[in-house]
Amino acid sequence: MVFKRKIYQQLLDWKENVKGRTAILVEGARRVGKSTIVEMFARQEYESYILIDFNKADQETLDLWNNLNDLNIIFLKLQQIYHVTLHKRKSVIIFDEVQKCPLARQAIKYLVQDGRYDYIETGSLISIRKNTQNITIPSEEDRITMYPMDFEEFRWAMGDESTIPLFKQQFENLISLGDNIARTKMRELRLYMLVGGMPQAVDTYLETNNLSIVDKTKRGIIMLYLEDFQKLDTTGNAERLFLNIPSQLSLNTSRYQPYTVIGQQSETKMVELLQSLEQSKTTLFCYHCTDPNVGMSLNRDMSRYKMFVADTGLFVTLAFWDKQYTDNVIYDKLLTDKLEANLGYLYENLVAQMLTAAGNELYYYTFPKDDKHNYEIDFLLSRGNKVCPIEVKSSGYKTHASLDAFCKKYPSRIKNRYLLYTKDLRKDGETILAPMYFTPFL
Repeated sequence: MVFKRKIYQQLLDWKENVKGRTAILVEGARRVGKSTIVEMFARQEYESYILIDFNKADQETLDLWNNLNDLNIIFLKLQQIYHVTLHKRKSVIIFDEVQKCPLARQAIKYLVQDGRYDYIETGSLISIRKNTQNITIPSEEDRITMYPMDFEEFRWAMGDESTIPLFKQQFENLISLGDNIARTKMRELRLYMLVGGMPQAVDTYLETNNLSIVDKTKRGIIMLYLEDFQKLDTTGNAERLFLNIPSQLSLNTSRYQPYTVIGQQSETKMVELLQSLEQSKTTLFCYHCTDPNVGMSLNRDMSRYKMFVADTGLFVTLAFWDKQYTDNVIYDKLLTDKLEANLGYLYENLVAQMLTAAGNELYYYTFPKDDKHNYEIDFLLSRGNKVCPIEVKSSGYKTHASLDAFCKKYPSRIKNRYLLYTKDLRKDGETILAPMYFTPFL
């Protein structure tokens, strides 16, 4: 099934505004739907298109990019190979999984300068140094990142186009609708949390309405990721760092502790491993901010970070990776919020995914409470010349000691303060208590 995705509008804006002056690279983790949405865009917005899948391309197609002296010959051969007629300024050529053919990516510079056609690239793990070390990265290339389906896209797939716009109205006007409605909407959010935003998993859910079968689909996606990590790092350390994200978050420590997972490594090797994970788009890094103020990227502590899975549906499956499959009993208890476990880290991963999908970089902040304990602000957002601290609660409790202490410590820096939890929207003094489905509007 081809799902409605927001990135389509970004592609349309590029086509209408850039008019062929650059190519566009859609990068993201495997199975987020890059190829599907790009081909749908090409089919609907151009008179014709050629899609070159470099995972499947034969040697004749791969060899085309070894010599760019005569683009006429290249275009003629492409039309013959794919049985497609290209039309000047009305056709697009798609380089799918372009990291598999670095010379084709390098050729973008000259193809764009030629100006006859538009060019769209898709790539997974595209930024890894291994895939680009021997080529010149074209400057004539815009980039956009495709993430798993966000909550609104998920609701679209469920046939619901009204909920999120209504949420936005409710939040902007700080209207409480009651805990009964919030309970129903939280259940919808937990369904999203369990299925996740990988199109293949969503399609499986719509076909089967069976979360155990969805879990098997997600396990297949995770196995593809692990195979990618094994190719990038034959020691298996990248794979282990990824698999241990849930256990590291469940420890409730103030940072991911990689050396407890893979042992002592050189600083160079550790940096390379972490860059591979971050650039793969399968993970989200939330960095500690040493000075919680505007321009947080200037105060990013690269040695202190939390790591999340880019899709919370995959995170849930990873959390129960020791089982052969996650049965419906566990999913049903998660869905009804009755599983006997502290699931704060699961909701924290969900909020990280939703904040990222809304265009935010992820930062957190800790500061001393006493000699043995710290306060922690789960997420910090920069808004204008102020910051918005966020605390995430996995229940309906309204206590927010960390928020209170942070706002007391930095009163002049605060715009809004938020506690994200499972109940209805309300205020507690200066703190806005918001159900987690309002995260995109913060």
